[in-house]
Amino acid sequence: MYRSGCPLSNALDLIGDKWSLIVIRDMFLERTTFKEFLSGPEKIASNILSNRLKLLKDYHLISFVFTEGNKKVKHYYLTEKGIDLYPSMLEIMLWSKRNLGKEFNDVATKWFDKIEGKTNKAVIKKQIIDYRQHKEKLLEIADKAA
Repeated sequence: MYRSGCPLSNALDLIGDKWSLIVIRDMFLERTTFKEFLSGPEKIASNILSNRLKLLKDYHLISFVFTEGNKKVKHYYLTEKGIDLYPSMLEIMLWSKRNLGKEFNDVATKWFDKIEGKTNKAVIKKQIIDYRQHKEKLLEIADKAA
Protein backbone atom coordinates (compact mmCIF):
# COMPACT_ATOMS: atom_id res chain seq x y z
CA MET A 1 0.00 0.00 0.00
CA TYR A 2 2.78 2.44 0.86
CA ARG A 3 4.54 4.01 -2.12
CA SER A 4 7.73 5.18 -0.45
CA GLY A 5 9.75 5.46 2.72
CA CYS A 6 8.56 9.03 3.30
CA PRO A 7 6.42 9.37 6.47
CA LEU A 8 4.24 12.09 4.90
CA SER A 9 3.66 10.02 1.78
CA ASN A 10 2.81 6.97 3.92
CA ALA A 11 0.22 8.90 5.93
CA LEU A 12 -1.28 10.36 2.77
CA ASP A 13 -1.61 6.86 1.30
CA LEU A 14 -4.07 6.17 4.10
CA ILE A 15 -5.78 9.48 4.89
CA GLY A 16 -4.84 11.74 2.00
CA ASP A 17 -7.82 11.01 -0.21
CA LYS A 18 -10.84 13.29 -0.42
CA TRP A 19 -12.99 11.28 2.00
CA SER A 20 -11.10 9.53 4.81
CA LEU A 21 -10.67 12.59 7.05
CA ILE A 22 -14.28 13.62 6.37
CA VAL A 23 -15.47 10.25 7.69
CA ILE A 24 -13.20 10.63 10.73
CA ARG A 25 -14.47 14.20 11.24
CA ASP A 26 -18.02 12.87 11.17
CA MET A 27 -17.16 10.40 13.92
CA PHE A 28 -15.88 13.28 16.03
CA LEU A 29 -19.28 14.90 15.35
CA GLU A 30 -20.83 11.73 16.86
CA ARG A 31 -22.12 10.34 13.60
CA THR A 32 -21.83 6.57 13.83
CA THR A 33 -23.91 4.87 11.12
CA PHE A 34 -23.55 4.47 7.39
CA LYS A 35 -26.77 6.42 6.91
CA GLU A 36 -25.51 9.31 9.07
CA PHE A 37 -22.26 9.48 7.07
CA LEU A 38 -24.23 9.54 3.81
CA SER A 39 -26.31 12.48 5.04
CA GLY A 40 -23.26 14.74 5.47
CA PRO A 41 -23.11 18.00 3.52
CA GLU A 42 -20.36 16.68 1.22
CA LYS A 43 -22.68 13.98 -0.21
CA ILE A 44 -20.27 11.05 -0.30
CA ALA A 45 -21.40 8.26 -2.63
CA SER A 46 -22.33 5.00 -0.92
CA ASN A 47 -19.73 2.91 -2.78
CA ILE A 48 -16.96 5.35 -1.84
CA LEU A 49 -18.15 5.42 1.78
CA SER A 50 -18.11 1.61 1.90
CA ASN A 51 -14.58 1.62 0.52
CA ARG A 52 -13.33 4.24 3.01
CA LEU A 53 -14.92 2.50 6.01
CA LYS A 54 -13.24 -0.76 4.98
CA LEU A 55 -9.88 0.97 4.47
CA LEU A 56 -10.06 2.77 7.82
CA LYS A 57 -11.06 -0.46 9.56
CA ASP A 58 -8.30 -2.47 7.84
CA TYR A 59 -5.75 0.03 9.17
CA HIS A 60 -7.28 -0.01 12.66
CA LEU A 61 -8.34 3.64 12.67
CA ILE A 62 -11.97 2.67 13.23
CA SER A 63 -14.00 -0.27 14.44
CA PHE A 64 -17.71 -0.96 14.86
CA VAL A 65 -20.38 -2.59 16.97
CA PHE A 66 -23.80 -3.75 15.87
CA THR A 67 -27.05 -2.09 16.87
CA GLU A 68 -28.87 -3.82 19.69
CA GLY A 69 -31.20 -6.40 18.17
CA ASN A 70 -30.20 -5.58 14.59
CA LYS A 71 -27.05 -7.10 13.12
CA LYS A 72 -27.53 -5.10 9.90
CA VAL A 73 -26.80 -1.67 11.40
CA LYS A 74 -23.22 -0.99 12.45
CA HIS A 75 -22.14 1.84 14.71
CA TYR A 76 -18.63 2.91 13.81
CA TYR A 77 -16.21 4.49 16.26
CA LEU A 78 -12.63 5.67 16.29
CA THR A 79 -9.86 3.57 17.78
CA GLU A 80 -7.08 5.28 19.71
CA LYS A 81 -5.09 5.40 16.47
CA GLY A 82 -8.01 7.22 14.82
CA ILE A 83 -8.48 9.57 17.77
CA ASP A 84 -4.78 10.42 17.52
CA LEU A 85 -5.49 12.14 14.17
CA TYR A 86 -7.41 14.97 15.86
CA PRO A 87 -4.44 17.31 16.47
CA SER A 88 -3.53 17.13 12.76
CA MET A 89 -7.15 17.67 11.75
CA LEU A 90 -7.35 20.73 14.02
CA GLU A 91 -4.27 22.21 12.40
CA ILE A 92 -5.72 21.64 8.92
CA MET A 93 -9.02 23.28 9.92
CA LEU A 94 -7.23 26.28 11.43
CA TRP A 95 -5.01 26.58 8.36
CA SER A 96 -8.16 26.55 6.21
CA LYS A 97 -9.68 29.38 8.25
CA ARG A 98 -6.48 31.46 8.07
CA ASN A 99 -5.73 30.92 4.40
CA LEU A 100 -8.77 30.14 2.28
CA GLY A 101 -10.61 33.43 2.71
CA LYS A 102 -14.07 31.94 2.57
CA GLU A 103 -17.14 31.69 4.70
CA PHE A 104 -17.82 28.31 6.23
CA ASN A 105 -21.09 26.56 7.06
CA ASP A 106 -22.95 27.22 10.33
CA VAL A 107 -21.47 24.20 12.10
CA ALA A 108 -17.92 25.27 11.29
CA THR A 109 -18.58 28.93 12.09
CA LYS A 110 -20.06 28.07 15.50
CA TRP A 111 -17.15 25.73 16.18
CA PHE A 112 -14.57 28.41 15.29
CA ASP A 113 -16.41 30.86 17.57
CA LYS A 114 -16.46 28.29 20.37
CA ILE A 115 -12.69 27.73 20.25
CA GLU A 116 -11.77 31.39 19.76
CA GLY A 117 -9.07 32.41 22.25
CA LYS A 118 -8.38 28.85 23.39
CA THR A 119 -5.04 27.17 22.93
CA ASN A 120 -4.80 24.31 20.49
CA LYS A 121 -3.79 22.07 23.37
CA ALA A 122 -6.98 22.92 25.29
CA VAL A 123 -9.17 22.39 22.20
CA ILE A 124 -7.54 19.03 21.48
CA LYS A 125 -7.83 17.87 25.08
CA LYS A 126 -11.54 18.75 25.31
CA GLN A 127 -12.44 17.23 21.95
CA ILE A 128 -10.66 13.97 22.74
CA ILE A 129 -12.21 13.73 26.21
CA ASP A 130 -15.68 14.43 24.76
CA TYR A 131 -15.18 11.86 22.02
CA ARG A 132 -13.96 9.17 24.42
CA GLN A 133 -17.06 9.73 26.58
CA HIS A 134 -19.29 9.37 23.51
CA LYS A 135 -17.41 6.22 22.50
CA GLU A 136 -17.77 4.70 25.99
CA LYS A 137 -21.54 5.23 25.91
CA LEU A 138 -21.72 3.57 22.50
CA LEU A 139 -19.67 0.59 23.67
CA GLU A 140 -21.71 0.24 26.88
CA ILE A 141 -24.90 0.00 24.83
CA ALA A 142 -23.28 -2.60 22.60
CA ASP A 143 -22.11 -4.62 25.61
CA LYS A 144 -25.63 -4.71 27.01
CA ALA A 145 -26.93 -5.93 23.67
CA ALA A 146 -24.40 -8.75 23.45
